[in-house]
Amino acid sequence: MSGRIHNFGAGPAVLPLSVVEAVSDALPNLMGSGFGLCEISHRSATFQSVVDSAMERVRRVLSVPADYTVLFLQGGASLQFYMTTLNILREGEEADYLVTGGWAQKALKEAARVGDASAIWDGAENGFKSVPSDDDYTVRENAVYTHYTSNNTLYGTQYHHLPDSGGKPRILDASSDIAGVPLDVGAHEIIYAGAQKNLGPSGVTLVILSPWAMARCGDNLPSMLDYNVHASKGSLFNTPNTFGIFVLDQVFKWLEDNGGLEGSIARNQAKANLLYQELDRSDFWAPHAEMNSRSVMNVTWRLANQDLEAVFLEESAAAGMGGLKGHRSVGGIRASLYNGCPLDSVVALIAFMQDFEARHA
Repeated sequence: MSGRIHNFGAGPAVLPLSVVEAVSDALPNLMGSGFGLCEISHRSATFQSVVDSAMERVRRVLSVPADYTVLFLQGGASLQFYMTTLNILREGEEADYLVTGGWAQKALKEAARVGDASAIWDGAENGFKSVPSDDDYTVRENAVYTHYTSNNTLYGTQYHHLPDSGGKPRILDASSDIAGVPLDVGAHEIIYAGAQKNLGPSGVTLVILSPWAMARCGDNLPSMLDYNVHASKGSLFNTPNTFGIFVLDQVFKWLEDNGGLEGSIARNQAKANLLYQELDRSDFWAPHAEMNSRSVMNVTWRLANQDLEAVFLEESAAAGMGGLKGHRSVGGIRASLYNGCPLDSVVALIAFMQDFEARHA
């Protein structure tokens, strides 16, 4: 597929080329059914086989416990900010949040609509340059759960340990590093992730729920916001994102074909190590995140001379590199190294950075 660039966009993000090719083949005729991928009924046996395959692959790659429920929903993590709380928390009950960036702030805001949701740690005053260590916060005695966001896409920070939840159930927004870093599914009661970073296209959301979470689901919830309703229908309560589920299945197939979760972790660590080595080599660059909180998914930095940032973005785009502009709330440069980003792209970016520094230092 000629004309493809080195894509460092934060999402929707780059997909493995083999997945793109599989989608291209399925668009006119899915699995020999005669129906195109975007034209087939979600009630058909053909599409049911896609859903079944995707769920089985998710369970295998992520080592999901057998008694956990896997759902493919819509609305992204933004809907899950509210949906998790609506299902789990009762009016007046407490829930504790570790606020490590903009998405965690939004999750807390939505949870506060339902119960007594509180930030027990907030990195805003520090510019969200780090994630907390376990002794930086105290979980409230009556908290129903502790919520955290494993990877901060805006500021480029990430947990490299399982946060202490004070013995309370954990709820995790894993949207931007799922299937790319170590994950103990059984240590969490709910895990949710928008697919558009590491798992596929926008429009499909992976949700994994423990038996505790399913049992906690409240009564008389709106049908579309009730986990039990979706689970009882195998994620087919309403017309799902058929295209997105197919692509997600293909991404998990690619993961299985390339070393599973362990292979993904190794590739992502190698990419991040190369880029951070370059950023640390010279004071021409100024990484944002503190060393022990650096993300392997989203690498964020400024130029020491910030007047050069617009030039960097313009020249990198001309050199065939896209998606490097930092989030509007942060500025600077951001390279997202999700699962689908190949090592070759990182090597090309580093070569460009070295040339840019030589010309502008």
